[in-house]
Amino acid sequence: MNPLIYIFTFILLVGCNPTKKQKKEANNNETEWVSLFDGETLNGWHIYNGGVPEKFWTAEEGVLKFNPPTEKKDKGRSYNIVTDDEYTNFELSIEWKISEGGNSGIFWGVVEDPDLSEPYYTGPEVQILDIDKAKYDSSREKEDEFYQPGALYDLSRPSEQVAKPAGMWNHVVIHINHEKNHGHVVLNSVKIHEFPINGVQWEKMIAGSKFKDWSKFGTYKTGKIGLQDHGNPVAFKNIKIKNLR
Repeated sequence: MNPLIYIFTFILLVGCNPTKKQKKEANNNETEWVSLFDGETLNGWHIYNGGVPEKFWTAEEGVLKFNPPTEKKDKGRSYNIVTDDEYTNFELSIEWKISEGGNSGIFWGVVEDPDLSEPYYTGPEVQILDIDKAKYDSSREKEDEFYQPGALYDLSRPSEQVAKPAGMWNHVVIHINHEKNHGHVVLNSVKIHEFPINGVQWEKMIAGSKFKDWSKFGTYKTGKIGLQDHGNPVAFKNIKIKNLR
């Protein structure tokens, strides 16, 4: 082989193959999925406004379960849980399974406040629901779609309904990016709607909802992830999150 051709080929091969340092730098620039549930404990979660998760939340064989209280002394209280950490721009991936006739939800942007008793006073909710046996308040002015699985509760409705029945696992991905003023929900691999999450359009959505007089609702760009106690059994698994840069 001509020596000049050999040298040229060597230079090309070296130039096209990244060094270990380059690979490391590339990996450092990528966001990684981080698990929010270890499958065995409730580490990283606590009851809204403080406290260790009560006996009603359990970790069993990789599944986070909520079984509502049955004793009178426990009823009437809320046992919503929230993450210890806060998030701003992120993608949350989670699988959920609702009980027959059940209702629950996933919150983001939750800020704990001793003057507020529930996460939904600050955090918007992506709806979890048994679509086959859902019960809707007839006094609502909006269509039922605003309260169906995957909806941004009372704010944005899904374009189609792809939820699986009660007792089956559903996979939802919630994408929130305040820098781009963009949010969307993917349910069972189908992107079912997109929506703004700040600014004039966001404020207009709130003004047309039940949250219009709630001064702190949807105002925080940074907050905690929450799972709702709506009085029905519900289960979650494979809960993970990645920050968006």
